[in-house]
Amino acid sequence: MDFLSSLKISSSGMAANRKRMGAISSNIANAQTTRTAEGGPYRPKEVVFGAEPTRESFSEILEGELGEKANSVHATEVISTNKPPVLKYEPNHPDANEQGYVAYPDINVMEEMASMIEASRAYEANISALNTSKSMALKALEVGRN
Repeated sequence: MDFLSSLKISSSGMAANRKRMGAISSNIANAQTTRTAEGGPYRPKEVVFGAEPTRESFSEILEGELGEKANSVHATEVISTNKPPVLKYEPNHPDANEQGYVAYPDINVMEEMASMIEASRAYEANISALNTSKSMALKALEVGRN
């Protein structure tokens, strides 16, 4: 694996975790949203991740087939979950149904905060890997100079 591949892997991990943190932020912000433009309560978002080869040139493809295969992560899509809403009895709420129940999104803010911390730590780990790759490349240049 060359220097640029390690940078691509780290940067793709950072981008994927940034998208995950965006979805989590949206879920936390809309935890009490009972009405959206589509109708009904807000539907929680989740990010789907996938692996993607980092090889681009023929020599990299050949090396990848014969040597180790390096993959980067990417967020393939952001989906709305199909979790059913939570019904709460609030007869005076403007969005209450005929029986007096209001449909709230099924979002546990504490779980979302834990997921946010996890995504933040993964982002930090990718920054650390990126910085390590940079320092190794600089050290190699320094050794080559002497």
